[in-house]
Amino acid sequence: MEGLRYAGQFPIEGLLCSPCRMVPPEFERAVAYGVYENELREMVHLLKYEGMRAVARPLGLKLAAAMEMLEGPAARELMVVAVPLYPAKERQRGYNQAVLLADVAVAALKKSRLGWELRAAHGVLRRVRDTESQFSLTPKGRRRNLQGAFAVRDGAGIVGREVLLLDDIYTTGATARECARVLRRAGARKVWVATLARAQTEMVARWGEA
Repeated sequence: MEGLRYAGQFPIEGLLCSPCRMVPPEFERAVAYGVYENELREMVHLLKYEGMRAVARPLGLKLAAAMEMLEGPAARELMVVAVPLYPAKERQRGYNQAVLLADVAVAALKKSRLGWELRAAHGVLRRVRDTESQFSLTPKGRRRNLQGAFAVRDGAGIVGREVLLLDDIYTTGATARECARVLRRAGARKVWVATLARAQTEMVARWGEA
């Protein structure tokens, strides 16, 4: 399993982030456009908390740039799943920002040089339990907080498929890990992860090093 790579400011090849070295995740690889700071952070904030849906387009194009780094998927068709919000939270916000970003990114990559057929299937994964805010929790607390939070709606439709999981921010990877675990248990052959931003610069190590 490969750790996080950056499509934007920090291109990293063959590197493994420290959390992935300690506890290998059930996704194959995670990529992100850039670090969650400065202008990128401000734009994500506008989308998530200020109701500015128009920001989804430029941010979605950045997510598409990150997705293009995922050259590992062998399947011609990838099932695209945005990380779901708890229904009450989505109603309060009026939308799921991950879905907006995913739809822009998928549309942008319809004629990708990678030859993928990307099929949005956001309803496959549900958030069935509201969770405490992850912000103040430790990495271990984040993982515990998300246990049992996600479920697959239609297991038959996912068996043997490769899934591309999309979200806005990758912090410690707890959300991506839990979603990937649930998807794999439901029969997904492989899970790949792409996010717009990485919450902070992560310590990384090369494969084969101590």
